[in-house]
Amino acid sequence: MANEDINNKMTAINEFVQGSPLPYSVLDASHINAAYPEQKLEIRGGGYGSDAAAHPTNANQFYALTDRGPNVDFDGIAGKGKQFLVPNYTPSIGLFELQADSKIIKVKEIILKDNNGNPISGLPNPKAFGGTNEVPYDVHGQPMTVNPQLPFDAVSNPIKTDINGLDPEGLAALQDGSFWVSDEYGPHLVHYDANGVEIARINAFANDERNNVMVDAKPILLPTEFSKRRANRGMEALTITPDQTTLVGIMESSMDNPDKSGRLSSLVRMVTINLVSGQIAQYLYRLDNAAHVTSGIVALNDHEFYLIEHDRKFPLQDKSAQKLIYKINIARATDIATIANDESVKQNDRLGLTVNGQTLEQLIAADEENWQILENINITPVKKTLVVDVLASLDYPHDKLEGLWLRQDGSLGLLNDDDFAMTDTDIINPKSSVEQKYLDKQKTIEDANRLYIVMPTE
Repeated sequence: MANEDINNKMTAINEFVQGSPLPYSVLDASHINAAYPEQKLEIRGGGYGSDAAAHPTNANQFYALTDRGPNVDFDGIAGKGKQFLVPNYTPSIGLFELQADSKIIKVKEIILKDNNGNPISGLPNPKAFGGTNEVPYDVHGQPMTVNPQLPFDAVSNPIKTDINGLDPEGLAALQDGSFWVSDEYGPHLVHYDANGVEIARINAFANDERNNVMVDAKPILLPTEFSKRRANRGMEALTITPDQTTLVGIMESSMDNPDKSGRLSSLVRMVTINLVSGQIAQYLYRLDNAAHVTSGIVALNDHEFYLIEHDRKFPLQDKSAQKLIYKINIARATDIATIANDESVKQNDRLGLTVNGQTLEQLIAADEENWQILENINITPVKKTLVVDVLASLDYPHDKLEGLWLRQDGSLGLLNDDDFAMTDTDIINPKSSVEQKYLDKQKTIEDANRLYIVMPTE
């Protein structure tokens, strides 16, 4: 069918059944459901909600991204970390199609692989490549080790890490059929071909030989300070400009720069990477509230974008919940990478721009009014304009609004991250067995990946 015919048959908003579910399989149903003991805990092989991206030509198709696999917070003998219920899980990209009756079908699944063609895992990276000491535990609550046949020992049988492990969060689908994915570990930006095989990588680690996007015989690297991402708060959103030249990514929240004191900041860093010239620019985004996060971005042109900001709350449980979509503009925002040193403002090789000896995160965490200090020295954040108040527009019950599909008619498809239909928010004993610990959202909240469509007001 010609593209014109496909476009003419694009599902209109007024014909779409809001909250249409994405299909899923069941990965595991062997554990007791602590919330509903008469049922088995259903760990679902959905998880396609970390991000979304439009198919380059088919108006009714979109790609969606999983994260690292079914996991929850866990505190065990080796310290705090994550318990991986399906440790051999491989993150993937799914291609979905919206039918005329609002049913969504999965067209195909693209398993992510390393540059040798081997499926990757969702396990944390070594510390030298962005690991933040997140300990992986198995289904029995034991540390995952280099030799799984022997007990954990910090020297002779240490914690297992995976240099190619990825916790995918941002997705850009290119016109040539390839994909760029950003993650929450390094953060890493990884380029995959149409079959899911890694072909390029960009991160902040100069000694990582996988950084192979070269300009003038030098690899493109993220700014060093991006390696100070908070655990589970990396590069949450990624897009590419319509001319296919420039990647645009934004961190989920404020970073540990230089330490955890920066976590109270409403300042979030945004980066643009021109893949042709190698030019990297860095901008500041101001959250409405330091507890908010960003979770999805899509490019309208080379300077305007739609961006999700939300508070991670369940609307049915907390009436103060907010799920917002802003139109942002970087045209008049300050590229902080270009600011020259003076008496009070200096570029630090490890921490990025500092003001009076403080990192930008420290400055804003100390006092929200310190945004005015930045304005006084001509540092302007990106402009933001609210275009969709999701909870005022839709009956939307989810906590994590993360996927953003820009459709050809200008409307936005919204996807939630369902965390494989699991939650760990009501754990009584963090060290309890899997049968006691894992609660799913079934019967208490909408628990599938679901698609909603809205039209921005501007």
